[in-house]
Parts: sequence; C-alpha cells; structure tokens
Amino acid sequence: MEQVGYIKGSASLDTVFAALADPTRRAILTRLAAGEASVNEIAAPFQMSQPAVSKHLKVLERAGLITRGSDRQRRPARINAAPMKEAVAWLEEFRSFWSSSFDQLDSLLEELKHKDQGE
Repeated sequence: MEQVGYIKGSASLDTVFAALADPTRRAILTRLAAGEASVNEIAAPFQMSQPAVSKHLKVLERAGLITRGSDRQRRPARINAAPMKEAVAWLEEFRSFWSSSFDQLDSLLEELKHKDQGE
C-alpha cells in the first residue's frame, strides 16, 4: 500500500526541507541571495563561531542549496536555488486547498456579519 502524499525518490526534497527548517540556515540563504560570501562574512551578523556557521554551510551544501568556491583561502559560498524548485512545486499542490479554506472562511465571516447586522 502506498502512503498518501509519499513521493518515491523524494530524499532530496526531504533534505531541502530539513535544511530550510533552521532559521539560521534560512538567514544564510537570504544573505547569499545578495551575492557570494566567505564564512567570515556570513558569520559576521550572527552571534556564533565560524565553525558553527561552517556546520550550517555543510548542511546547506549537502542539500544542494549552496555551492562552495575553489579559492582555498576564501572558499566563497553561493546560493543554488534549483533544489528549492522541487520544494516550491510540492507546496504549490496545497495552494488550492488553502484558497478554498480562505474562501470558506470569508463566506462564514460574511454570514456572521450579516447575522449581527440583522439582530
């Protein structure tokens, strides 16, 4: 029996969502969206050590969300948004559900509003 919503071969999707689950990693991606940066440049706004930032970068790199340069002294990190495409596609499947839910809520609120005005 196949699980509902289970996608075979979605290990990369799982890895992307796991990497995006951490707010520090999301902040790092936001920083890298502005351009490549070294570990020290990425660590600057955070109250954490350079090795701690390096661990976050390794998680992002394993998920394919960043690439690292080959400049041995600097090893700049760059964002790679391609793996997010699969995550966005998966989330898009729920857009109609949320739109429908919001439409139902709007209808209920209108009904309650009219009921209050009528009393």
